[in-house]
Amino acid sequence: MIGPLKIPVLALNTAYPGRVNVIVTDVQICPAFDHTVQQPDGNYLKTYKAIWDTGATNSVITSRVANECGLKPIGATKVNTANGEAVSNVYLAAIFLPSRVRFPQVRVTEGSIGGGMDVLIGMDIISMGDFAVTNKDGKTNFSFRTPSVECIDFVKITNQTSGVSVKIGRNEPCPCGSGKKYKHCHGR
Repeated sequence: MIGPLKIPVLALNTAYPGRVNVIVTDVQICPAFDHTVQQPDGNYLKTYKAIWDTGATNSVITSRVANECGLKPIGATKVNTANGEAVSNVYLAAIFLPSRVRFPQVRVTEGSIGGGMDVLIGMDIISMGDFAVTNKDGKTNFSFRTPSVECIDFVKITNQTSGVSVKIGRNEPCPCGSGKKYKHCHGR
């Protein structure tokens, strides 16, 4: 009898020095590969800036990424963008996130991404694990792990620690995100 398959839990964490509105990490891209029999070809492994977008169904790469990594289209698909409907190439790529978190075979769509980004990490990857963003002491911390190992329930955690409250200093940034000091915003 063969025992249960053990899959390693992989995780990444990025801490930002201040509060951010956009989660950005480095990623590496190369042509897809069968991770059970081969390693990626280092000649095609390139590093790019990626934005994480929970509002995007699938991950996206720019034409620059497709060209530099030598990706070949495996098909095309209709996409809905801010400018309307379009037809875009689809590629099979390997995506390496920080801390050795990797996805060796991801269907990515070619598209344009604003803000100088070349990769958009969408829900196709985000939904394969646990995604958390916290903003404590005016600093953003982003964590992701795959596969999912537990349900993170902030309501349950808060109810278990009822009676505990957070004291905000009058000169600290207001937790509402206005950028004002607490005493000039909600601390009046």
